[in-house]
Amino acid sequence: MDIDRAWDLHPQVSVRPEPFGALLYHFGTRKLSFLKDRGLLAVVQGLAGAPTARAACAAAGIPEAELPRYGRALATLAASSMVVERTPA
Repeated sequence: MDIDRAWDLHPQVSVRPEPFGALLYHFGTRKLSFLKDRGLLAVVQGLAGAPTARAACAAAGIPEAELPRYGRALATLAASSMVVERTPA
C-alpha cells in the first residue's frame, strides 16, 4: 500500500467504534475486521478528509517512526477491500 496516495473507506463499509478500537463490516463481502488500536481508528476515519494516508496518519498524531506499522495495517485493510484507493474526481 502506498501511504502517499489518497485512500478512503469502501462505500459499503460501516465503522462501529468500540472501547477496544472498532468493528468494520463490509456489506458487500460480509467481512468483519477488528481494529484493536484507537490510533488506527482515527487514521481510518480521517482518510476521507486527507489528501494521502500519510496525511491522515499525521492528523491522527501518529509518529513518523510508527508509519511502517500503520502502513501494514492499512495494507491489510486494503487487501480485504475495507479501504480503497481514492480516484481523482
